[in-house]
Amino acid sequence: MRLLVVGRLSGQLASAVKMAMATGAKVAHVESIEQATHALRAGQGADLLMVDYELDIAALIAANESERIRVPVVACGVGADPRRAAEAIRQGAKEFIPLPPEAELIAAVLAAVSDDDRPMVTRDPAMQPVLALADQVSRSEASILITGESGVGKEVMARYVHRKSRRAEKPFISVNCAAIPENLLESELFGHEKGAFTGAVARRIGKFEEADGGTLLLDEISEMDARLQAKLLRALQEREVDRVGGSKPVKVDIRVIATSNRDLIQAVRDGSFREDLLYRLNVVNLKLPPLRERPGDIVALADHFVKKYAAANGVPERAISEEAKRRLVGHRWSGNVRELENAMHRAVLLATGAEIGQDAIRLPDGQLLGAGDPQAMVEGRVVQSASAAADAAMRAFVGQTVAQMEQQLIIDTLGHCFGNRTHAANILGISIRTLRNKLKEYSDSGVAVPPPQAGMGSQYAA
Repeated sequence: MRLLVVGRLSGQLASAVKMAMATGAKVAHVESIEQATHALRAGQGADLLMVDYELDIAALIAANESERIRVPVVACGVGADPRRAAEAIRQGAKEFIPLPPEAELIAAVLAAVSDDDRPMVTRDPAMQPVLALADQVSRSEASILITGESGVGKEVMARYVHRKSRRAEKPFISVNCAAIPENLLESELFGHEKGAFTGAVARRIGKFEEADGGTLLLDEISEMDARLQAKLLRALQEREVDRVGGSKPVKVDIRVIATSNRDLIQAVRDGSFREDLLYRLNVVNLKLPPLRERPGDIVALADHFVKKYAAANGVPERAISEEAKRRLVGHRWSGNVRELENAMHRAVLLATGAEIGQDAIRLPDGQLLGAGDPQAMVEGRVVQSASAAADAAMRAFVGQTVAQMEQQLIIDTLGHCFGNRTHAANILGISIRTLRNKLKEYSDSGVAVPPPQAGMGSQYAA
């Protein structure tokens, strides 16, 4: 995590900085809010600002917003004055850290507020082939396209690939293409020179330059305007960018990861996405299954979020009751991991007993999870059984090579499809030709391969 400390480094604040560095944060320092905005505008990236609450936090956030720089702020100050802390929060700070500092509190707050604290938490076998492929390609320079439903964890996977890559010590820069207006996205990506347009009061380094040497994540790439897609394609091909209003290109060294929750092949057919850009981005495709298709991950993720938010909110860490776990596993989670995280954050705050019970796990409208829904209760028991089976299957993967895991997955999928090659290929996300080549390889080595249209209970012949 990159931390920019704003304020005079005297006494207690200096101690807090040392504690932040002990957690692995890379720390830079400026004394004033003007210097902070200038540093961010000039390309000194930061994932989090730690600001002395004696400074004008509202003015700092406003100045950053005017430059379309959005970095979360944590306020800090000597003494636990509740009025000063509340004022800092009203001005826009996400959290308040009292000084003198406590190492555990600093670590918990930085982890909860920063975007870096998104570890890959998974136990379900459905995720193992995806992780295996991610591990295989992470140290390459290939562009990667991560696809899946909204909230499924695409950015978490992107950060996982970055941490495993040879660029892990360099910046990871994320741009949400859907959240930035079309007329501003070009400047956001490529930067601009002073006077390039109304409001361009100084040179601004774009995200491509900020990510130099590291990884650039283009989140929801499908929402990018077609005209800008052409400029992006050129930047990827030439490894150089043109600042808006600039006179010469700027060389950059980056690895690009893109995400989309839409079908980009269909977008190409519709004419809303460039086919040549898709080929450039989709060298490797990591397709993440929705949470409802990996029930073995639900309780593991819930436990992780309980630990995270209990520490961040300074409340006791409680175990999740068995009934609550059953309801968690039985819910469909249309919002995927993001919905589960929000539910567990609420549960941490609402729980009062020795455990987090079913009454603490509520939907955004306050309704209890699965309450009054007999069908959901039945589905919960079915999915809980599937989760137990997933756990058992997960244990079976331990000690196997990637090739052995791939073989087992292909054979099992083919069996569940009654030997239908086309259906199995669709489920596995590979071409029918690739599947046939794999099956021939297995058969030639003496592995029993399900014959076409075989019943699930039949004996497989080579």
